[in-house]
Formats: sequence, structure tokens, C-alpha cells
Amino acid sequence: MTTTYGPRQARHAVAPPGRRRSPAGPVLALGWAGAAAVLALWWQDTGAVVGTADWLIGAGRIAGLLCGYTCVLLVGLMARVPVLEQGVGSDRVARWHAALGRYTVCLLLAHVTLILWGYAVQAHTGVVGETTTVVLTYPDMLKGTIGGALLIAVGVVSARAVRRRVRYETWYYLHLLTYLAVFLAFWHQLALGADFSSHPLARGFWYALYGAAAAAVLWYRVAAPLRLNLRHRLRVAQVVQETPEVVSVIVRGERLPRLAARPGQFLRWRFLAPGLWWTASPYSLSTAPRPDLLRITVKAVGDHSAALARLRPGTRIWAEGPYGALTADRRTRQKVLLLAGGVGVTPLRALFESLPARPGDLTLIYRARTAGDLALRGELEAIARSRGARLHYLLNEADGRSPRLTADFLGAAVPDVAEHDVYLCGPPGMARASYEALRSAGVPARHIHHESFEL
Repeated sequence: MTTTYGPRQARHAVAPPGRRRSPAGPVLALGWAGAAAVLALWWQDTGAVVGTADWLIGAGRIAGLLCGYTCVLLVGLMARVPVLEQGVGSDRVARWHAALGRYTVCLLLAHVTLILWGYAVQAHTGVVGETTTVVLTYPDMLKGTIGGALLIAVGVVSARAVRRRVRYETWYYLHLLTYLAVFLAFWHQLALGADFSSHPLARGFWYALYGAAAAAVLWYRVAAPLRLNLRHRLRVAQVVQETPEVVSVIVRGERLPRLAARPGQFLRWRFLAPGLWWTASPYSLSTAPRPDLLRITVKAVGDHSAALARLRPGTRIWAEGPYGALTADRRTRQKVLLLAGGVGVTPLRALFESLPARPGDLTLIYRARTAGDLALRGELEAIARSRGARLHYLLNEADGRSPRLTADFLGAAVPDVAEHDVYLCGPPGMARASYEALRSAGVPARHIHHESFEL
């Protein structure tokens, strides 16, 4: 471990900020309230349930209503609404979306199976024959079938075992079929849903739900990015090689203060250069935003990120954002520990520069393989000296062994670590080990702030 201490300069005391309430709780409560309202539609419209067919059809209707409702939530979570992306955190929203996608596919399969089984029992026919009749003769059923098949296909491609074998770009563009699937299924629900066909209020409620989700997507994923890029006209100004595997891309644009980007946040960057325009990748700002420039620092971990080293000055950029909740708003304590692994240092470098702190109250621990892999090392040491902050490097042993980040290590490096707010950013394995070490060292979970970009 290498340690650098900055000089203790005289500064004014900095009062710890108040805790900003996360919208996660209210959002979840609203989601459950919506599910209860959907179930109330079924309850109000259902009389006596008698016999096997009624039980099967009733269960199928419940599954269908809940599936229709979770489709709205899926689309809403894909809309990149700022209150979620910046308040809850993009990684948490992505996890909600992934979990909800699994529930949606399960509800869809349950709806199809139970309804067709119930209809077959009611008509005293076989399930296969009843399925053919329903799909080919019921109004808008063919649309619903295509929509359901697309939704299941997206679910299969998004399964963890399958996604590991699929290129990100392939997964991303197939994932967009969710919009088409939901659009097709919507008309099927209104045409055949017993809860909507004779109830104008229920129909209006469903139109409002789907209309709100569609409006959010059109505004935040189409109109807002278009306005951002027309207003700021971002271009590559310079590419700087930081280490053999890491480059910084300096970006200039117009009226950048109106972008309202903050240290710790990221944008999704689409570089309009050959071979790069077809994908947008999330990269964090690696310095506090300035009136005339932004900067990202990227490690070459694939063809796309490696190609950034070959960007030419003047290359146009299409960006979306800013996103992310790993900002100063999460801070609740006077003392702050920043814990970085590899290129995860980029958002923490911006916070290291900008978080208000007294000398000695701000610490950065940077985990890397070798000294040559320490991206932005000179800048970090200059910040530590100027701010009276503490900077620790945790490197591999001379024989290549990776040191464990344990509670004992944290206690030695930061004796009062349990009194710190902790910002954590790094590869998944390092992040998990760091979280466990921090909890063992006495840091409460609510004071550990982590955001992953494995989306």
C-alpha cells in the first residue's frame, strides 16, 4: 500500500449536510397501490366463481391484468425519468426493470395458460383446438399473440445465461422490441378484457396509464436528448492517453452550465464516428464539469471502448443525460471515504475534487493492479495536496498476488471509518468485497453509496 498525505491547510469548517430523502420508498408504494387498484378492477367486475372453468378463467384474468400493469411499469422504467435516474440511481432502476421483466413474463405465461385451459374446459374441447380458435377468431387476438411472443423473446434474450453470450448492442436493439410488444398487447387488452369492454372508467384508467408511460418515453428518450444535443452541440476536443489502457476524452460544447451535470454523474455517449455511432455507452465524468468542457476517462475493455483512443478532434457527439445518483446529495456525514477500483476512480475523482470538506475529513482509497494502472494519478495527488486530503493506493504484491480489502485494512487506513460516509465505485467483485468489509468495519448500510454501470 502506498500512502500520500496532503498538507493540512487552514480552512473553514464544513457543516455536514442534511439527508436528502430518496424517492425509492414513495415510488415503490405508488407501484403497489397501482397493483391494488388493478386487482380492484377484477374484484368489482367478478360475480360468483363456480366450477373449474370459472376458477381457471378468473385466475387467468388476474394474471392478465397484472401483466398489463407491469408492462406499463416496464416502459416507465425504460423512460429514464430524471426523478428515478438521479434520485434512486440508474443501477437500482435497472435492477427493478430486470426483476419486473421476469415477473411480467411469468404473469404472461400464467395468463395464456390459465385462460386457454379455462376456455377449453368451458367449451369441452382440447386446449390445442381452443388455442387455434382464440388466436384466429377473437378480435385483436393475433396482435396480442405477436406482442406476447415478442415479450417472451425479449425475456429470453435478457436472461443472464443468454445475455452473457450476446453482444451488448444486439441485446440493446432487441430489447427495444418491448415497446412494440406492449403496443400490440394494449389493443388486445381493451378488445377482449372483460374489465374494460363495458366499463368506461376502467377503460379511461387504462388509457391514462399507458398514455403516461408513452408520454414519458417520448419526452425523456426522444425530445429531451434532441433538445440537449441541439443546445450544446458537443464535440471531441482532445484525446489524452492516461495509461496504456486508459484514455481521457475532453469534450467541448455550448452553454454547458445549462446541462446541469454534477460530479459523480454520467452520460450516455454516442460518438458519431465510423464504427461507433450505433451504440451509446455510459461513461462517468472524470472531472467536475466546467463552463467550457466536460471530460470522461475510459478503460479499453472491448472494441468500442478501445476505439475511443482513435477519436479525432471535432468528432460530433450525441449524448443523453446526465444520469446517476452518486452525487454530493447522498452525503450525510462530515467525513467521507471514496473507495475506487480500477477505472471506477473516474466519478470519485470528480467528487474528490469537489466535495466540501475540512483537511483530513476526505479520504480516497484507490485499488489497482500496478502503479502503471493508476489512471489520473498525478491529478489525484495534486488534489490531495491542495485540499489536505488523504490518498491511499492499494496495489498487487510484487509476486502479483492481489491483497484483500478487509475490515482490518480499512481500520488501519482509516481508523474512524465507521464515522464516514462511503462512496464506492469499481468492478462488481471488488464492490461486493468492499461492501462486506465496510459492513464488518461498522459502517451502516445507509452510509454506503454505490452505483454500478453494469446495465
